[in-house]
Amino acid sequence: MGKLTKRAVDSMAIPCTGQSFLWDDELRGFGVRAIPSGLKAFVLQYRNVEGRSRRIVLGRFGVLTVEQARSQARIRLGEVAGGSDPAEVRAQSRAAITIREVCNWYLENAEAGIILGRKHRPIKASTLAMDRSRIETHIKPLIGNRQVRALRVSDIEKMQMDIVAGKTAKARDGSKRGGKVSGGPGVAGRAVSTLHSLLAHAMRYDLVENNPAAGVRKIAGKPRTRRLSAPEIRALGEAMEIAERNGENPTGLAAVRALMLTGYRISEVIGMEHDWLHADQGYVHFPDTKTDGQFRPIGRVAANLLLAQPKKRDLLFFFGSDFVDRPYSGVPETLKALCTIARLDGVTPHVLRHTFGSVAGDMGFSELTIKALLGHGSRGSTQNYVHIDEAMRLAVERVSAKIANLLDGSEVSAILRAA
Repeated sequence: MGKLTKRAVDSMAIPCTGQSFLWDDELRGFGVRAIPSGLKAFVLQYRNVEGRSRRIVLGRFGVLTVEQARSQARIRLGEVAGGSDPAEVRAQSRAAITIREVCNWYLENAEAGIILGRKHRPIKASTLAMDRSRIETHIKPLIGNRQVRALRVSDIEKMQMDIVAGKTAKARDGSKRGGKVSGGPGVAGRAVSTLHSLLAHAMRYDLVENNPAAGVRKIAGKPRTRRLSAPEIRALGEAMEIAERNGENPTGLAAVRALMLTGYRISEVIGMEHDWLHADQGYVHFPDTKTDGQFRPIGRVAANLLLAQPKKRDLLFFFGSDFVDRPYSGVPETLKALCTIARLDGVTPHVLRHTFGSVAGDMGFSELTIKALLGHGSRGSTQNYVHIDEAMRLAVERVSAKIANLLDGSEVSAILRAA
């Protein structure tokens, strides 16, 4: 084919199975390999001093240019001519790699958008932030210095139980909200999942030869069943009135009410932009959520609440910060203050979301409808389409109106009349 070029690599066909190669006629042994996932990587084929055919991966196409890869290939061929075996050197290095080194490699490359996650897209910043927290808080302190090749399933299961027992618990630094970083079954299971995932990525990039986290039995976390009862919702509404009279931040109070009336995730509520709301059509278009872009129904009570929020400077958000150009971040503190007034325990933003779904269940709506209201990623649901049918409109109107009536019965009818 002649000299390997970017155009030739770009136009290289992706195989349905196995792998295919495109070789450079100018530098013998230098080429590019394509696999069914679409990944293309530069390779070098050579024979060592024993006459054995060896192949090494130089780097991924897109990370390395053709000329950068060609330069690396010349360097490696020079090492071969001097009696070295780059594949053996790499194997020895790979055999000695530690969990800490793999974690650092993963965080660096995921942040750069090189490692692909769900649906073959770069890993989301929110996912990466959670991965980084689990890595730095639990994985590195417990097994960071262990070599991957020497790690066994039993070692990772011990790490899991150590997290459950609280061995990695510590006080948060002063720059972060909240109290002590603790363990627990849920945290431990998610840490194992993160370890399994990053080792799987490392295997795909030939950084490690095996994934010792494969086969680990993850401990099951306790299901979160806390919801607010009707009297508790009324108590929270009364607490809102008291807090408003006492000068509680109105943005925080409105955001808590929005959580109650929509069932949205806290990140979705505080990060919601004005252009995403289509109040006249009864939906919000989230370009990117935990389960990808979605169209979610919204009731008139909730939509009017959003539209009533005063605009702050030129911020895009309904719930913008009073001081900096980003979303308001004090919702957890506002909710905590409200729960203190209402004497409610164990209430988090997720509990408000669970309450919305539970009220919908109490009112007789189907599981599929509730999943669509909450934006759960499920096959066959209508959440990925602009079309919100009348059943969905009816469901979200009735559920949000019911909760609004419990929070403040005198307010709901007036809001609906104003819509």
